[in-house]
Amino acid sequence: MSAGVDLSQFFETFFDEADELLADMEQQLLGLDLDNPEPDQLNAIFRAAHSIKGGAGTFGCFGQLADTTHLLENLLDSIRRGEMALRKDMIDLFLETKDVLTAQVAAYRNSAEPDAGAYERICAQLRQLALEQKGAAAAPPSMPAPPAAVQAPPVQKAPEPAPQPAAVSADTAGLPLCVRLSKLSEKDAEALAAEMALLGDVVHQEKAQGTLAIWLNTTASVADLEAVCCFIVNSDQVQVRPEALPAAAALPAAAPPVAAPLATSAAATQVAATQGAGAPPAAGKAAVPPASPAAAAVPAPVKTENKAPAKAAASSSSNSSTIRVGVEKVDQIINLVGELVITQAMLVQTASTLDPVLHDRLLNGIEQLERNARDLQEAVMSIRMMPMDYVFSRFPRVVRESAAKMNKQIKLTTYGQATELDKSLIERIIDPLTHLVRNSIDHGIEAPEVRIAAGKGAEGNLTLSAQHHGGQIVIEVSDDGAGLSRERILKKAMSQGLPVTESTPDEELWQYIFAPGFSTAEKVTDISGRGVGMDVVRRNIQGMGGHIQLSSRAGQGTTTRIILPLTLAILDGMSVRVGEETFILPLSHVTESMQPEPEQVRHISETESVLHVRGEYLPIVALHNVFDVQGAETEITKSIAVILQAEDVRFALMVDHLIGQHQVVVKNLESNYRKIPGVSAATILGDGSVALIVDVFALRRVTRDKTV
Repeated sequence: MSAGVDLSQFFETFFDEADELLADMEQQLLGLDLDNPEPDQLNAIFRAAHSIKGGAGTFGCFGQLADTTHLLENLLDSIRRGEMALRKDMIDLFLETKDVLTAQVAAYRNSAEPDAGAYERICAQLRQLALEQKGAAAAPPSMPAPPAAVQAPPVQKAPEPAPQPAAVSADTAGLPLCVRLSKLSEKDAEALAAEMALLGDVVHQEKAQGTLAIWLNTTASVADLEAVCCFIVNSDQVQVRPEALPAAAALPAAAPPVAAPLATSAAATQVAATQGAGAPPAAGKAAVPPASPAAAAVPAPVKTENKAPAKAAASSSSNSSTIRVGVEKVDQIINLVGELVITQAMLVQTASTLDPVLHDRLLNGIEQLERNARDLQEAVMSIRMMPMDYVFSRFPRVVRESAAKMNKQIKLTTYGQATELDKSLIERIIDPLTHLVRNSIDHGIEAPEVRIAAGKGAEGNLTLSAQHHGGQIVIEVSDDGAGLSRERILKKAMSQGLPVTESTPDEELWQYIFAPGFSTAEKVTDISGRGVGMDVVRRNIQGMGGHIQLSSRAGQGTTTRIILPLTLAILDGMSVRVGEETFILPLSHVTESMQPEPEQVRHISETESVLHVRGEYLPIVALHNVFDVQGAETEITKSIAVILQAEDVRFALMVDHLIGQHQVVVKNLESNYRKIPGVSAATILGDGSVALIVDVFALRRVTRDKTV
């Protein structure tokens, strides 16, 4: 490795890719069939461990991570080669190792040392498993001895001022390194040829069906070359050693031009690019000077997949690619687009006073700007969208471990993994969903013997699904368990003094599960309890602008439905006027609007009234009373009633005028000013004034308090 190279610029990319590899490793481990494991799955798990080990070893400063993955890699290699039979306890240990590796990556990311106790414990368990398989007499030949493994695994090499290409003997000194690759696809061959060009000077290469040999003058070591290759292929497909050029190879002409790759996909490859950039080309050799500086200049956060040489990019088959950028940069773009939308709305409002005959070109241009701004807004918002698989992928592990603790058999099924949701929401939905899943496992799905006695299969079914519905996303957690016990919930509600009776409908009774401290669990478990913490779940969902619904049938199961907006940055709203103030109502909660007739209004007290709408009596909430607006219309029959629905409650909100429906850019009021009861956020209107966005759930609570 060249002296003076700052590798810290590549750390963040390595950490991100290590997290992705570990997440994939967990999914592959959970999907393994113990009796007949798929070779592709075993290879994928091995490759993940090998790639992390190679990257950690290349940097030379992540010792625990390299040591742990090396021990894990050797065990996985024995399993995939058929030398070791796979067992359930092995899967458990490998999953525990994955957790330790995740913690190590997180510690290194935060410039801290990982937990030494966890590291020593997991390494001891991995060595013990290897000894059990190979015999207690000695560790397997491929395994490092315990002391050496802990202190410095073979792959862990610290940077040296003047590294040698490989450990060479006297008869191989001065020879180029030959990288021989076998069982290659055409795509992998092109990618590997391009990446080898980044490591030094390609002096000769030979390509045949499924094989590739490249002679390279480089300052990189054999281990470095193997590590880079193993990001694309398996270790058994790679052989690196000093080797003389074929006799027929003419050095100046033997090396065909290798196009610079579009980008590399792994942190270790970027390190190699820097090494290559720091190595001067040998005189008289075919080199590619533009490739190395370009690769060295690639910022660390950028990631491009489906690599191919530039000549391939010009072919008829185009390659899709991705780029990794910081979330803060995306947020900055979204904020700027929001400001652009506000400015465009101001122009529209100003232009509305102009004569369309005299200013037709200006007005047409503003209309075009409005369309372009909306398209730009939607395109930018889509950048923040992430698939629900990001959330769903963590639940197979949760279900597996929780079911094992409860001695239950549970099958998890997921639908709609590709359904997309805003990143800010998708991260906040994880905890509520985890609570609901654990509720279903603990108190929803019965034990196998109970299910069999009830005529069900011993294995319970738990389903997670997500789908778009209009401008919202609907996420459901369903189980085929015993369902909610009306008797127990009613008894608990009565004991807590809640306003329920024997005739209270199920749908209304279920809502008391969300009351703080409400629980029907007969015993406390370390997993969860149906109703325990459900008030927190509902509060979190409402904090995201959504709502939660619960349905259940005795003996058949329970379904919890979460309905969320796709994003919190843009809101489809209805603007209304109260006195001289303008408010925004979220359009997703508006069902209809009307002007009340005198016979529809029923007074139930001096201050409380209800509105009779098609056989239903709706509580009336006057918006001017909620926000103490002066000069508002106080006569109900002269006002406009906007019928709003929040979860299970419908009510009539009285306003003076309806202005219209439009998209608004949501501005966080709490961070820019302070928290205001009854207000969820604010927006800037076309005339530059600020309008408050009404918190419908806060109004719902006011309504329920009045009617209870």
